[in-house]
Amino acid sequence: MATKIQPHTIGALVPLTRPGWVEAGHHLLAGLELGVGEVNAAGGVAGRPLELVVRDTAADPRRAEAAVDELAELGVAALAGEYHSVVARAVAARADALGVPFLCSSAVLDALTDHPTDRVARLAPAQSHGWRIYADFLLGAGHTRIAVAAEPSVYWASGTRILRDHVAPRGGTVVELDARTLTPEALCDALVAQRATALLLLVGHPEPAVPIVTSVRDDPRLADLLIGAPAGQPELPSWEASLGRAGAGIPFLRYLPERLGPLGARVDTALRDRLGEAPSFVAFEGYDTITVLAEVLRSHATDRAGIAASWPHVTAEGTRGPIRFSRTPGIGVRQWTWPPVQVVDRDPTDPGRFRVRHTG
Repeated sequence: MATKIQPHTIGALVPLTRPGWVEAGHHLLAGLELGVGEVNAAGGVAGRPLELVVRDTAADPRRAEAAVDELAELGVAALAGEYHSVVARAVAARADALGVPFLCSSAVLDALTDHPTDRVARLAPAQSHGWRIYADFLLGAGHTRIAVAAEPSVYWASGTRILRDHVAPRGGTVVELDARTLTPEALCDALVAQRATALLLLVGHPEPAVPIVTSVRDDPRLADLLIGAPAGQPELPSWEASLGRAGAGIPFLRYLPERLGPLGARVDTALRDRLGEAPSFVAFEGYDTITVLAEVLRSHATDRAGIAASWPHVTAEGTRGPIRFSRTPGIGVRQWTWPPVQVVDRDPTDPGRFRVRHTG
């Protein structure tokens, strides 16, 4: 009787149910699964297949911590994934405490850990990097009176601080409006009173983002107001389905190059087939996560300590360019510096098409 070959197991953490951003979770998981399928179709890693052990975080830090405990007990070689920054921060802390390496695919919060660690690495750009590029786009377009409609969150508070610190020395102001207490109509009144020329949605989707956009678009006093969503809410199809043309012309951050190379183009086609729609940058982050982990397992180490020690030495060809990790001032994890960053919106004349407005 043939002995079953033991796989390399990777714990995948993704938001697949509400209140998590389910669309982002499905795109992230599609990229992870495509990457695993391609590695295994090519013979696996040193003759051993990769296997994902998937757990739904539902955007809940406590649920994610419990999943880390379970996956560590199951003996996974490493953890991967997660989209929501607050959840990824909880995952990183627990993984570090348990000695399990974690490659964060999509979360951008700068302070992913409270202290420097060798066990955690990240593919997505730090929030300070991407949001400064977004602030440069706003300033370049002449917007110096910027309002943010925000919900309470470490992530939104961090974004607001980054924006304010970047625009204030350049003559800009950032006004915070509480999206919990202001109705969409009252928010419009506040925007007029503040003479804001741009409103950034630092809120969840579809609530309250969709009602806010609808109210602003319907208010003739705000006809010239730019609506922005740096966190990327307009990227996924449900945004267009909910808002139609009202959801176009709302710039957001996207972590893709202006033109995909041969690998990226091939993966784009495969992801479209898997998803039945255009893949977001989150799906590419998932695929690149597996590319990196497969290269680590193939060339460096298969045990947890060895994987964690390999981050500074691994080089992988990702869908968006060569991936290498380094130490970055102010960031306690190993960081890819940097993925490509674009400011993109949906074309008002064709909301199914994206326009690149700025690159960083």
